[in-house]
Amino acid sequence: MFLLDSLLINGISFVLDKVATIADAEINDPERQRERLLEAQMKLESGEMTDEEFATIEKDVFERFREIKARTQPKDVIVDDEHRVAGVEITVDDDA
Repeated sequence: MFLLDSLLINGISFVLDKVATIADAEINDPERQRERLLEAQMKLESGEMTDEEFATIEKDVFERFREIKARTQPKDVIVDDEHRVAGVEITVDDDA
């Protein structure tokens, strides 16, 4: 009986872990967020969605973009469109 309970609990735990991993990947995928925004734009243009509903979705999508960028971009890195500084080496001369 203990073996069956253990197998059942481990099986359920495995399935829930996989579902959470897939859901996390879906939420944190920039391409999925672009698709979500495009879908909302199409619904807005066809009249299926109000401006307020679209603004709410747009705000959420851009917030997710910022979160994804913050997680995937290294900390303390200076970034612009052309340059990325990932480290600096400094040598101090004590003879001064």
